[in-house]
Amino acid sequence: MKIEEARQRIESAIAQYGQHAAAAIDLVINEVRSDQGAGAANELIDEFDLELLYNIPPLESDFSNS
Repeated sequence: MKIEEARQRIESAIAQYGQHAAAAIDLVINEVRSDQGAGAANELIDEFDLELLYNIPPLESDFSNS
């Protein structure tokens, strides 16, 4: 999923479900992580303040430090 499409889907979920949008947003974030990596997903989490509003924390890096 492209970032712009993800933004639209997150905005739509927020508009449609309000404070109950976490499950729909989580699906979008997981799809972005799968397609674009954790960095892109974390940008969306920061952009929409999803950790504060929906308790969706930033994702772990896709790369191991070991």
